[in-house]
Amino acid sequence: MKKTALILTGIVMLTFGKSSFASPEKPLGNYKIEVTEITKVSPLCLAISKGDIATVKKFIELGSNVNEKSRGMTPLMYAARYNKAEIIKLLIANGAKLKIKDDKGFTALKHAELSNATDAIAVLKKALES
Repeated sequence: MKKTALILTGIVMLTFGKSSFASPEKPLGNYKIEVTEITKVSPLCLAISKGDIATVKKFIELGSNVNEKSRGMTPLMYAARYNKAEIIKLLIANGAKLKIKDDKGFTALKHAELSNATDAIAVLKKALES
C-alpha cells in the first residue's frame, strides 16, 4: 500500500508539479548540436585509397576477400575511384569481380568514369575485353 501511494505521489508531482526536466531553470542558450555518423571503412579499402600497394598485397596474402563491400563499395571500386591502376591489376589478378555493382548500381568502371580516373578506366576496359 505504501509503495502504491509513493508511486502515485511521484506521478502526480511529475505531471502537475515543476520538474527540472520539463522546464529548466536556466536557459540552455544557442548551442548547436551536431550528430556525426562514424562509419568504418575496411583496412583493405583504406590502404587502397591511400595507394599503399605493399599493404594491399599483405592483406591479400593474409586472406582478405577482394570482393567484400565496405560502405557499399568493393575494393576494386575504391581503386577505380582513386585511379590506382596498379592496385586494380593486383585485385583483378586475385579474383576481383569486374561486374559487381554497388548499392547505387555502379560498377568499378562507372566509379572510374565518374572520377575521371583515366588510368583506371584503361585498365578496367582492357580487363573487361579479356
